[in-house]
Amino acid sequence: MSTTPDVTHDAANSRFVLAIDGDEATLQYRRAGQAIDLFSTYVPESLRGRGLAEKLCKTAFEYAKSQGLTVIPSCSYISGAYLKRHPEYQALTTR
Repeated sequence: MSTTPDVTHDAANSRFVLAIDGDEATLQYRRAGQAIDLFSTYVPESLRGRGLAEKLCKTAFEYAKSQGLTVIPSCSYISGAYLKRHPEYQALTTR
């Protein structure tokens, strides 16, 4: 089994990226003052079921925490499934 590469922070394009086998799983965001709006998580069909969205979200929340930012969880995956499984990040969110 291959190991999952690390998430890279593509700050120039406001996204976190996992590149695997020529495909990219991404989590896009917008900066809004002292907040980061996580608005879109996308994992291509060929990469689904491997925990990649979860890994992207964890990286984004840890980034926000390290930068002293609050998180706006606009993405339905984050506001629904991810935060239910990871209540430790609830305190960072604005809602």
